[in-house]
Amino acid sequence: MTGTDERSRKGALAWQSGNAAEEAAVRHYESLGASVAARRWRGRSGEIDLILREGSRVVFVEVKKADTHAAAAERLGPRQQDRIWRAAREFIGGEPTGQDTEVRFDVALMDSLGRIRIISNALGH
Repeated sequence: MTGTDERSRKGALAWQSGNAAEEAAVRHYESLGASVAARRWRGRSGEIDLILREGSRVVFVEVKKADTHAAAAERLGPRQQDRIWRAAREFIGGEPTGQDTEVRFDVALMDSLGRIRIISNALGH
């Protein structure tokens, strides 16, 4: 197997793993009554993994997967948090109440056993 083939295989596995984590997060939120507004929404500032609605509230969710919940949480750095905030501002600009829209920023962490841990209001700004 060439280096390119190996990178391609690892990239495909990472995509599948991330997709499985997003699906698990969606199932969790839907079990609580939330509905999916968008998956992998992309604005000029970047991408947001999941955007959900809980009544009139919009919930932005960043999904991270690693061997442990702690390791997954470490993958969300300050630059990425800023990107999420900027992209979220773009998204709510299209909402009926614009920047007055009630929002929440959660992080969904998945460990190697497939367990999901949701940290609500994880991103303060």
